[in-house]
Amino acid sequence: MTTTPRAWPKALLFDLDDTLWPIAPVILQAEEILFAWLREHAPRVAQRFTIDSLRQARLELLAQKPEFQLDLGKLRRAGLLAAFEQAGEDAAKVELAMAEFFAARNAVVPYDDVVPGLLRLKNKVLLGAITNGNADLRTIGLAHHFRASVSAPAFGVAKPDPAIFLAGCRELGVAPLDAVYVGDDVLLDVQGAQRAGLRGVWMNRNGSRKHIEHGVEPDAIVRDVDELLDWLERNHA
Repeated sequence: MTTTPRAWPKALLFDLDDTLWPIAPVILQAEEILFAWLREHAPRVAQRFTIDSLRQARLELLAQKPEFQLDLGKLRRAGLLAAFEQAGEDAAKVELAMAEFFAARNAVVPYDDVVPGLLRLKNKVLLGAITNGNADLRTIGLAHHFRASVSAPAFGVAKPDPAIFLAGCRELGVAPLDAVYVGDDVLLDVQGAQRAGLRGVWMNRNGSRKHIEHGVEPDAIVRDVDELLDWLERNHA
């Protein structure tokens, strides 16, 4: 039985961290850079705390105030403010510390397939981004590939809430049924997008089988942007 190809989607929206680049090593490096800055510019904080103890204090703060989950940058800022106060350090330096951290946090390296893939895709569909994180596409140097970008910290609602997916569609001027969302998390990204009326593609770079564990059926499973393009070209006229 031959399946009739569907029309190409009008828009593709991407998750960012761990979909277009690996984020864990970047965060670890950013925390080391931040702590080196603290040793030089806020030595009383560096003497009283370690990277691990600052991280533990953030986790405790998050447990007390789960609303910080919406913006982990605000959580980090609040954690630093508390540490500066406990150490008797000038709290006015916290914004300088955060600037140091964010510069390092945005020093990401896209996977090899990402930039060539985006260049091919942008001639075929509208491209957008929806993220729960603090990635800054302009700082990273990828903003020119995307017509729209929605972040949970700025929007006030995080994935998997349908509202943030619908906001991304509105930004691109497309209906959810004409959009495909691509992300690495089967619950936040794939299931969240599907519940908002988009198709959800799982970017499964490491061969995980979590979709079976969670009972999620992605519209497609791809290992990289090349496979995403193959799926689009194979199944869409």
